[in-house]
Amino acid sequence: MSHLVILPILLPLVAGALLLLLSRHDERLRQALGLVSAVAQLALAIAVLAGVADGSYLVYALGDWPAPFGIVLVADRLSAVMLLVTAVVAVAALLYATTVPRPGAHFQALFQFQLLGINGAFLTGDLFNLFVFFEVLLIAFYALLFQGLGAERVRAAVHAVVLNLIGSALFLFAVGTLYAATGTLNFADLARVVPALEPDVVPLARTGALLLLVVFALKAAVLPLGFWIPQAYAAAPAAAAALFAVLTKVGVYAMLRVYPLAFGDPAGELAGVAAAWVLPAALVTLAFGALGVLGSRTLRAAAGWLVVYSVGTLLVAVGLFSAAGYRAALYYTVHSTLAGAAMFLLVDLVARHRGLVCDRLDRAAPIGHAALLGSLYFVGALAVAGLPPLTGFTGKLLVLDAARESGVAGLAWSVLLAGTLVVIVALARVGSAVFWRTSDGPEVTDALSRRAVASVVLLLGTLVAMVAGGGVVTAFASSTARQLAEPASYVSAVIAPDVEGPAHRRRLE
Repeated sequence: MSHLVILPILLPLVAGALLLLLSRHDERLRQALGLVSAVAQLALAIAVLAGVADGSYLVYALGDWPAPFGIVLVADRLSAVMLLVTAVVAVAALLYATTVPRPGAHFQALFQFQLLGINGAFLTGDLFNLFVFFEVLLIAFYALLFQGLGAERVRAAVHAVVLNLIGSALFLFAVGTLYAATGTLNFADLARVVPALEPDVVPLARTGALLLLVVFALKAAVLPLGFWIPQAYAAAPAAAAALFAVLTKVGVYAMLRVYPLAFGDPAGELAGVAAAWVLPAALVTLAFGALGVLGSRTLRAAAGWLVVYSVGTLLVAVGLFSAAGYRAALYYTVHSTLAGAAMFLLVDLVARHRGLVCDRLDRAAPIGHAALLGSLYFVGALAVAGLPPLTGFTGKLLVLDAARESGVAGLAWSVLLAGTLVVIVALARVGSAVFWRTSDGPEVTDALSRRAVASVVLLLGTLVAMVAGGGVVTAFASSTARQLAEPASYVSAVIAPDVEGPAHRRRLE
């Protein structure tokens, strides 16, 4: 049993509690502690990734109770990659937060608690604790949205709270329904039990699986359930919004974790229960996300709609439910999370140097430090639009290649390529409005924060590093995809061969 697996959960828990105790102390002390915690989590994520890189699993049974009777944490290639991406975003976001005056007495603690929920969601081995960690990250999300108050921020936060509370209630209904049908909530045990369900129980299990899909779609910003995302993310503090870019990927991760494992090809009548729904919803989300970017009137709104657009593109790959689709999904998840977080930080940095116009796409005096900020925007725009030579181009090629072998290749290619064109036009419009269409007047001469620039460079530099190590990254994505497509190894790693499942125990009774 590897104790390494629980450390990414314990570290932000301890750091968050300590930061609460220090809430009345000097802000620089809290910033330093938060940043040290994030860097330590990055080191832990690298260690976890090294431990599973050969295809093995790290399993931690709390209280030494074996699955499916006890709570287990499981790390594999997929969860390790998500931990690493989250840690990179956290380091960049907290570095940027050190340049923001008065971010809020509890900002640092709430940030750590959100990391606790995110890391726990990536590592948990059962549905109920997935719900628990979802609630942990959502509570921190609500509180971070309310940081700073203001009418716009409160309105966005109320919408987010109401919709996610409805999602939490549906999550409980889905968990209860699946438990009533299968007698288990452990992911690995579900993979064993679902294929052997009696015919009269199958409709109940299907209902639970589809309810669960609705919950994950809400978390992942799938339209029409994700219409609140652009407004909420645009109203949030920039450092928090950068971390929020990971939140939608938690919903996508949950789909990748649950449906190939418990409802994949071996699941009998329930095989592919989500397949008919994910791809159509993904194409609609992609199209509306691209149009949302085009119609945005502020920089922050454009960044929010880019999240919706990237989720739509990502779910096109997930909705194929094939090894090629999983490979494309993993690569594009890493790319879109880093690129989305970079854009939230960058647009806030640009808005700081536009005077009273702030992030509105109105004519303004020449922006200060235009050469540097314009160059960063150009690199970020290339990445999110999917143009060569950056990772967005490779990610979209992988998605297009995965869709080529499906029966919906024509539709998927048409929507994806048309959406890309719309986003290119939208980002060109934003760039010209900010950097070229300036009014007469003195240039804004505010000092440029080196730490703020460094945080953006860290995220964009990671994307460049992915391009430089493209062969290694795509090979790792391919091996992870094969692991997802063949869940038997996950089941055997988590559950001992001599442990009987709930269906067998019921027959004995």
